[in-house]
Amino acid sequence: MAATIVGLRCVELGVTHLDVSRRFYRDVWGLEPVVETGDSCLLRAGGAEHHVLVLRESDSPGLLAMALAASSDDAVRQLHANALARGNKVADAPHELAVKTGGGFGFTMFSPEGLTLRISSGVQKHQDIVANRSLPQCLTHIVINSARRDEEAAFYKDFFGFRLSDTTGSMQFLRCNSHHHTLAVSHGKNCSLNHIAFELQDFDGLMRGCGRVINSGASMEWGVGRHGPGDNIFAYFVDPDGFAIEYTTGMQRIDEAEHVPGTAEYWASFPMRPCRWGMARKPSEAMKRAMSGASADPQKVKEIS
Repeated sequence: MAATIVGLRCVELGVTHLDVSRRFYRDVWGLEPVVETGDSCLLRAGGAEHHVLVLRESDSPGLLAMALAASSDDAVRQLHANALARGNKVADAPHELAVKTGGGFGFTMFSPEGLTLRISSGVQKHQDIVANRSLPQCLTHIVINSARRDEEAAFYKDFFGFRLSDTTGSMQFLRCNSHHHTLAVSHGKNCSLNHIAFELQDFDGLMRGCGRVINSGASMEWGVGRHGPGDNIFAYFVDPDGFAIEYTTGMQRIDEAEHVPGTAEYWASFPMRPCRWGMARKPSEAMKRAMSGASADPQKVKEIS
């Protein structure tokens, strides 16, 4: 088993109009900027994690990096040594990270399909936990598209020690803690973002958060519903750059001693999928496009500003 990864720390997105994205995630989605530079913005959720989202000015929208939390400095060193021994592409050696952006100890490597992975431990934690239940508490999971789904999923299992929770016809759901999934890998044309999900405190908080987003003028593109794998309540929106983003709550907790992963055949025959309540209907065409990894037209983003 590889050295321990204990959670998802943050996701870094390339955005075409930083000011537009910053306003959306601050004023509409409910995150708070904690570090701002000329071309980037780091935002926190209501929980202790230093930041859960990095927005970086870019010529085109795209998933730039995913940051994973290691259990200790020794785990970081061991993962780095394992990466070198296996011949994985590594960008640097473990080192002290910039205090301004949360500090800690870590290094950068790449997945088989080229996604930048930032591995770190000891990152600063916020002491002031935000009590407003309508605001996201943490970044709970990410789903990535991959042209080589099984190979990419195997890498996260074999190298980082993720465990398989369920497999559907399109996705492998992987966990690194008691939550049903922290990462899922979906069939796609290339390595791209399918969606990222932010956890709210409870169902009432999720509905209040959705109300705020809708009242801002955004459309709910899928939901409210309850998923099959994971059992979590979901509501999906599309951000100004065309990224699929989710409010969620109530994720299934896995009992390691008893859990048996469901197969693609099991989930294909499961009643009331992809919404157990039978009320979410199908995702909109905008949501399908966003989940495919296609981005919005930058001109449209410009007009929003």
